[in-house]
Amino acid sequence: MKKVVFAGTRCGSFAMAAEALRELAEVEVPVKQVERRTQQIGTERCVERNAAAAAYGTLPLVERKKAPPDVVAPPIAVVQMDGGRLQIRDHTPPEQPKTPTVATPAPQTKKKKGEHWREDKVGLLASMASTRGSDDPCPAVPTHFTDPERIPRLAQEIKSKSKVIGCEGSGEADAPSVPAGPELLPATGGRYEPPELVVRSVVSTKQGVEVFGGLLAAAAWARGFYGSKRRVFLGDGSNANWGVWARHFSSFTPVVDFIHALAYVYGAAMAGGPFVEGWSRYVRWIEALWRGDVATVVSGIETRQQILGTPEATDGETHPRVCLAEARCYFENQQGRMKYAEYRRAGLPITTSHVESTIKQMNHRVKGSEKFWSESGAEAILQLRADLLSETAPLDDFWDRRQANITGERRYKRAA
Repeated sequence: MKKVVFAGTRCGSFAMAAEALRELAEVEVPVKQVERRTQQIGTERCVERNAAAAAYGTLPLVERKKAPPDVVAPPIAVVQMDGGRLQIRDHTPPEQPKTPTVATPAPQTKKKKGEHWREDKVGLLASMASTRGSDDPCPAVPTHFTDPERIPRLAQEIKSKSKVIGCEGSGEADAPSVPAGPELLPATGGRYEPPELVVRSVVSTKQGVEVFGGLLAAAAWARGFYGSKRRVFLGDGSNANWGVWARHFSSFTPVVDFIHALAYVYGAAMAGGPFVEGWSRYVRWIEALWRGDVATVVSGIETRQQILGTPEATDGETHPRVCLAEARCYFENQQGRMKYAEYRRAGLPITTSHVESTIKQMNHRVKGSEKFWSESGAEAILQLRADLLSETAPLDDFWDRRQANITGERRYKRAA
């Protein structure tokens, strides 16, 4: 069964898993059997996970906010969270008329395109290592953040998450394919070395953010994160992220992902003007943001608002005035989580790159235009996929426990 579940979780589909088992393991397993076995084990893992979270919730507060007695806390405890996407097939039958007047079939309702998409939550628990110092190890913004060829493409990639960078009249149409002159050359910058990733584990669920927060906190406690001397929680500007931080991780240093903040800087700088003019503003503002000087960014946005004005009732959501207003609100609300120079001195990470990479790996299995999941099937595969991506190898311990429970005997590992 272990090979079947591994294939069902690792491959892009159950059909591909059945083919891999046939070709590589020389085992014929029907596709439906792969699906059933995978969901069975995934559901068992969900039961274990939920029980662990419930047990954690019953501990006294003082116990929940320190490492378990037998766990060594990591040098840096990093919690990151974000959301992915998958499709859920709704099996609820259409509502029948209460008093039909004629004997005709009830009308069938069909979901509109895109209505099956739902969000799954993904949390990354990473132990990291770095040195801290009294000086900023990278005081100048790295060159790749002031590259006029790279940044418009990066902004376009984040556009789906941050509508502020999709402003009308943003100057993107006249962005140069190559630097057109000295005013567009990348600013001279340093090289930033983020903390080293040591071990990661993954938590994922399709349930609500309240449930997810409890699961993430329980998993962080089990790894000794609350006992670490350096603790950090990273996310974008979503209220859901900072609600989880406030409830479960308020003792962790809160950090807004620098790349998402950069996208807002770029969108606000480019709003309502030609590219060359907007680029000059962007470079000044991103240099200030890199230092953690959010006040300079807000002041620059205020100056632009004095020229373009405040949003009017007829303005669409991509109008430059709306984009500027949203960017200003974003920076005013998040400025306490943007002390980037201070975080670098403390040896803390400033981006959510690891969790975003993990989401791509989760999506490889669960996301696709032709992939539809039931509620229970989605939860099971998300748990197994998270287990597979966790470098703490939770599935190895699970199989040992399961085998011991089946045979009634304790299973011992061979000495190396």
